[in-house]
Amino acid sequence: MTALFLGIILLLFIGTCILLARLFCYRMQIKHLIQELQMMQQEETNLLLTSAVPVGRTPELISSLNCMMEKNRRTKERLIRENVSYRESITSISHDIRTPLTSAKGYMQLIRSHSAQVTAQKRLEYAKIVEQRLDTLNDLLGQLFLYTRIEAGELPLTIEEINAGNLFAETLSMFYNDFLEKGCEPDIQLAHPCRIMADRQAFIRIVENLIKNALVHGTGAYQMSLRQNGTDAVLRVANRTDSIDAQDLAYIFDRFYTTDVSRSRKTTGLGLAIVKELAFQMGWKTAASLEGDLFSIEVCIPLSDGS
Repeated sequence: MTALFLGIILLLFIGTCILLARLFCYRMQIKHLIQELQMMQQEETNLLLTSAVPVGRTPELISSLNCMMEKNRRTKERLIRENVSYRESITSISHDIRTPLTSAKGYMQLIRSHSAQVTAQKRLEYAKIVEQRLDTLNDLLGQLFLYTRIEAGELPLTIEEINAGNLFAETLSMFYNDFLEKGCEPDIQLAHPCRIMADRQAFIRIVENLIKNALVHGTGAYQMSLRQNGTDAVLRVANRTDSIDAQDLAYIFDRFYTTDVSRSRKTTGLGLAIVKELAFQMGWKTAASLEGDLFSIEVCIPLSDGS
């Protein structure tokens, strides 16, 4: 009995020592984690939690905490980028609104002046310029309002089968005089028939914005095409350019992005962003490319089953 009792006492002693050792390790681990967390609160750091004494399931806990910290850091970085983008957007909008307003105000002051040098003919010219500046402002606000509705998902799209070839040709014909003023006739290639599932007004807006972008930023060699490629229709608008570099391609569809640093071309920087958003909401793909000085944008559209 004495030997059994001593054996039990020994086992209890050993068990107690093991528990005390594990408790000590847990205390050391918790103390280490508290110190690291306090340091992270005091300083901006990308360091992760470490294990001082790997005991029990503390490594799993540390791994889970590190995953949460990484996720929070990515969220914080994204919010910082979005905040910077938001401030840049506000700056761009302010500049684009202020420029035509300032110009219009200046010409209105000339119209209202009593100077003998401002003849009746001059007043008519100034009034026409004021009207142009207001049209520019109206276009900017219209683009901004449209983009906001599209991005918020507040623009209802009615998807139906349309003849993209006919609609593309009709929309392109509206810019006939613009190309005449450029002194350059576009190279047009059109596939018939070419039927797709799309919102009619959204398709027209995409074509309009692509053509306007080419007219504003292009310097010639205009190419407009709608062709079939397997089960897809490919809408392509290309033009020669002197303002786009290879590094611009990654940002060309970003809102308010423009390669015209001085923003003197009266562009809102929203046209291509609207193209991408509308295409995305209809399940289409957009891509931009630059070969030499020829810049092109392609929209890949699935053909309807009836094509």
